Amino acid sequence: MSEEQSQDLQLEHQKYLQDLGGWSRTHTCASLTMANNGETVCLMGWVQFRRDHGGLIFVDLRDRDGLTQVVFSPDIAPKAHEDAHILRSEYVIAISGYVRPRPEGMKNPNLVTGEIEVVVHDWKLLNTSKTPPFAIEDRCDAGENLRLAWRFLDLRRPRMQQALRLRHTIAQSIRRYLDDKGFLEIETPFLTKSTPEGARDFLVPSRLNPGQFYALPQSPQLFKQILMVSGFDRYFQIVHCFRDEDLRADRQPEFTQVDLEMSFADEETVMTLSEGLMQAVFKTVFNKDLPTPFPRMPWVEAMARFGVDKPDTRFGMELVDITTIVAHSGFKLFAQAKLVKAMKMTGGEALTRKEIDSYTEFVKAYGAQGLAWIKIKENEWQSPIAKFLSEEERQGIAKALDLAVGDIVFFQAAEPDIVNAALGNLRVHIAKEKNLIPEDQYNFLWVTDFPLFEYSEEEKRYVSCHHPFTSPKEGHMERMQTDPANTFARAYDMVLNGNEVGGGSVRIHNAQIQRRMFDALGIPKEQYEEQFGFFLKALEHGAPPHAGLAFGLDRLVMLLSGATSIRDVMAFPKTQKATCLMTGSPSPVSAKQLRELNLRLRETQQ
Repeated sequence: MSEEQSQDLQLEHQKYLQDLGGWSRTHTCASLTMANNGETVCLMGWVQFRRDHGGLIFVDLRDRDGLTQVVFSPDIAPKAHEDAHILRSEYVIAISGYVRPRPEGMKNPNLVTGEIEVVVHDWKLLNTSKTPPFAIEDRCDAGENLRLAWRFLDLRRPRMQQALRLRHTIAQSIRRYLDDKGFLEIETPFLTKSTPEGARDFLVPSRLNPGQFYALPQSPQLFKQILMVSGFDRYFQIVHCFRDEDLRADRQPEFTQVDLEMSFADEETVMTLSEGLMQAVFKTVFNKDLPTPFPRMPWVEAMARFGVDKPDTRFGMELVDITTIVAHSGFKLFAQAKLVKAMKMTGGEALTRKEIDSYTEFVKAYGAQGLAWIKIKENEWQSPIAKFLSEEERQGIAKALDLAVGDIVFFQAAEPDIVNAALGNLRVHIAKEKNLIPEDQYNFLWVTDFPLFEYSEEEKRYVSCHHPFTSPKEGHMERMQTDPANTFARAYDMVLNGNEVGGGSVRIHNAQIQRRMFDALGIPKEQYEEQFGFFLKALEHGAPPHAGLAFGLDRLVMLLSGATSIRDVMAFPKTQKATCLMTGSPSPVSAKQLRELNLRLRETQQ
């Protein structure tokens, strides 16, 4: 149907439009069963499908809970049947009728309401609808951009509604658990002070204070610590946060985190409570008892075995350091490299050269120059590099990786960061591509003892791995300025199936130690006193020891719902270019608004 024909149809059907006129819904479209047989009911919702079968008209009526089949019969309600010929997909209607069993052979075991139907004796047209640009059903094959532009329709699809219902269920489970544990839900400001040491801030100009700006919070970090100084002991908040950074499937410029902080707490206190929180969520969502305590793995071990700080432990293919085995190899790339690691794929002999070449291109995105490989055959090692390896080196590699005929081994030799990133991410890529990851398995893991600092090539200095309010490990205080690369933190991340779902730390609660941290980061005293003076003042007035953690709610819901992107579990997400296709934001503002804010746009080059 063309747009013009659709508009003509709407006009023609305007005469049927009515308001509720005293009608009251008695049931939702997923609540009727044979227990309601013979009852008179009133349903309201959207027309999913209309089917004309001879004299009868069948309509699948949909609301957020599900579907009910309703029947218009000329023998039972001639006027209602005659008027029902106008119905089209997504029209909004109210129906009144009685419940009866579906005829034999017409039952639908896939529906809660599949044993019954409602025979209509009266109905009202509450609104018409233009023809939707895509089908309002889970089998919709419309592209994501089209669905985002028409998000108000996309959200009618059962899959989307189920995801947001799950999000609600998880959020309420979290609130109940934390309330039971003595936490207070306290809101913190959205308009706050811009501070360094994080992602780029979203800035908000102040009309009342010309030339000055607020920043939208990347997290409530300073406020929740100040709440501990204020004596609230246990705080939480399900809070919106903002970061102006490049996006990917599991990131958005605005996102939601479950934020919590505890006074007189250490790592054990926070980690034990967080495990209990995940148990409560899993019991609510899956009715499963989640085993605790979760395994723990120091950051150094995670990087050594998996190459990444959020390892997926549902499958093998761990990385093995063979640097000493090939230190004097005839293959110069191995002999000269700071780090050489290998990864075995059992049964990988069947990989084609095309597949191996695709893996070579994959690792280049992580700085690797290429990808060495060897196939283990019955009487030979098949590879362009095999001839450079001595018998002693072959035996060493075979023992270190427990090689067998049919295996393939991938190698990386370079700087440690490149080796770990290339092989660690290739491991996950191959596992997903070859379906090596068990389904319906949830592996939780704590990664602990992170580095306190990491070197930024962009800023040519050490920056905080987590944030500058993280306490160094005991005995590492003096290293902060003398040996920052080997200074470790009292920080911990909760990992689920290779995804970081939560991260936290024991905080610095002493003002002098906090100043030493700023000094170690190379922040001038004048700068940190100006930007963090209010926080340092708070620490000087009886700050208790405290620790906390923040869970990424969007990412957690994504993992538990089986979605592949957090955009599928958010009501109104942005695209990867941080735009809203439905509203058309960001968008220009008027010259009057700019003048009120004392702003002027710089002319851009055409």
